[in-house]
Amino acid sequence: MRRIHPAVLAPVSMGILLALSAPSVAADGERLLTAARIHTSDATTPVATAIVWDAEGRLVAVGDAAALAARHPGAERIDAGDATVIPGLIDAHAHLVGLGHALMQADLVGARSTDEVVERLQAFARDLPAEAWLMGRGWDQNLWPDTAFPTAAVLDAAFPDRPVVLERIDGHATWANSAAMRAIERDLAGDWQPDGGLVLREDGKPTGVFVDMAANLVYAAAPEPDAQWQEQAFARALEHVASLGLTGVHDMGSSDDGFALMRRFADRGALSVRVQAYASRGAGAIAAVCRDGAYRHPSGRLDMRGVKLMIDGALGSRGAALIEDYSDDPGNRGLLVQDEAGFEAAVRSAQDCGLQVATHAIGDRGNRIVLDTYARVLGERAGIDHRWRVEHAQVMAPGDIGRFAGLRLVASMQPTHATSDMGWAGDRLNEARLAGAYAWRSFVEAGVPLALGSDFPVEFADPRLGLLAAVTRQDVHGQPPGGWLPGQALTAAEALHGFTAGAAWAAFDEDRVGRLAPGLRADFVILDRDPLAVPSGELDALQVRSTWVDGKPVYEAKTPLQARL
Repeated sequence: MRRIHPAVLAPVSMGILLALSAPSVAADGERLLTAARIHTSDATTPVATAIVWDAEGRLVAVGDAAALAARHPGAERIDAGDATVIPGLIDAHAHLVGLGHALMQADLVGARSTDEVVERLQAFARDLPAEAWLMGRGWDQNLWPDTAFPTAAVLDAAFPDRPVVLERIDGHATWANSAAMRAIERDLAGDWQPDGGLVLREDGKPTGVFVDMAANLVYAAAPEPDAQWQEQAFARALEHVASLGLTGVHDMGSSDDGFALMRRFADRGALSVRVQAYASRGAGAIAAVCRDGAYRHPSGRLDMRGVKLMIDGALGSRGAALIEDYSDDPGNRGLLVQDEAGFEAAVRSAQDCGLQVATHAIGDRGNRIVLDTYARVLGERAGIDHRWRVEHAQVMAPGDIGRFAGLRLVASMQPTHATSDMGWAGDRLNEARLAGAYAWRSFVEAGVPLALGSDFPVEFADPRLGLLAAVTRQDVHGQPPGGWLPGQALTAAEALHGFTAGAAWAAFDEDRVGRLAPGLRADFVILDRDPLAVPSGELDALQVRSTWVDGKPVYEAKTPLQARL
């Protein structure tokens, strides 16, 4: 049976927590929450039945409900009944501003043909001004009968005069029609290529697909959305992630404009999720952090003390840098989005500024370059608590996994990438490379800390889908039977740790969030069932009853978040 994803349901507004609260008066502002079970992700008290927090949203006690009620007689009581409480879920690799943009554009995720893409675009265009560019994202040629990259001709037939720009599901390729390409202030013909990108051509003429950094040619020609559009998009993103139980996001690659937008929301108390922002290389924010030191908003909701770099592209668009040829494209080994010398210079610059380094690396060659570079730059400092990260670590030469522990690195990985890619990853890679692909269990056994996320909007933002993929190695339809490469699965406890305490630790935030322990922030989620007790195939069907940040609700469910047909 097909499941409706939460993204297709109407947004749910906040209301008074009538189902949870029993009115009482707390003279000192303390609140006491009781539940059938509270998983704390804290080794001191792994399971509890009550938590207490103060008026500032800081936890003051965790333990037995009766004992805490006796110790805090004046606390306002909140009874969650048979529900299970877990620490607020943290997505360790996401793009919050990008999610807002995706929610405002044509949704092409799951389209099974170019005809379906065009149908969705035509429906979306009906509500837009006639002169507006048609923007969309989420197409994936691997789902189509012909898995080759599309061409501008398909879009030209439906939209001969209106510019159309469509981002691929992985964000590493863009498909444009001729009207959009005419707006580019450069002749696209010939054999030249932009640094770190690829303009696909036939007989010297562009086909309409731009891979990795080449996509900047298209987006530079497109009109910038106005401030009102940006605000509306970001507000939608915040409402959406709160409804999914996310209380924290590591925003990987924050632009100057994106960070300024988040600051404006934080300034007016509207940033309902805790954001650890990692500045894009080249962004002015990096210079500011180098000059002024790590940034922390007074609200505690927005921080920046890291930089996000990139070395290669993505596997789906054959841009991931591989040691050997792509099995389904002989002669192609992917590409580097910047040269190795430039990458090392950027890493050294970040180290000199005291910034945490996080680098996107997908292919086995890309990951090896990152490991070699980190080793050279860290040198004798490799043993200190730097927590440098590798984002994705998706396809590894098996012998390189153990190097993470020696360099004291964090593997920041996204479970749903495996279940999204499993249908074609074997075509891209040979059998030897699959042994180190999406290899979460191998990292755990090597003693490498995992931080889990989704890479939304590349994947759905729902962390329940991440829990499902991590534990079962299956999609929401239970495929394939027994799971894909099941030896790399995690336990439910390991997966939950990766989305809570593990993610917090990866951002130097373990003294604030990720666990439910005295002194930390009261960020938590109330679920209808216990994620550590339900059958693993039902992890994606857990219902988020409410989401709390700093001890205050930012989301309450009014209708079920998932339905089955």
